[in-house]
Amino acid sequence: MVVKKEEDRRTHDTELIQNINKLVVRVDKLINIFEEASKHIGDVEGSEAKINSLASKLEILLEQNKVIAKGLILLEKYVRGKTDIETKSLQPKSLNNYGGF
Repeated sequence: MVVKKEEDRRTHDTELIQNINKLVVRVDKLINIFEEASKHIGDVEGSEAKINSLASKLEILLEQNKVIAKGLILLEKYVRGKTDIETKSLQPKSLNNYGGF
């Protein structure tokens, strides 16, 4: 009976050691997963910062383009106004204005 108990204890101890070894392997795998995840989180955060930086720069460019567009519209109106004045002054005057026929 004592021998049986000792044998059962050894079997139990062996199973316990095997299960602990399996647990260690699983914990190692879990740690590797967390390490990989932390690397990817760092990459994503870096990418997010880059995206935010690019978005900010694009907003600045958009505002600059709006200012340029307004300036071009004003320039176009100015040129049209000048050309209208010049074409009116270059058009032959009606003879009616001079007491013509």
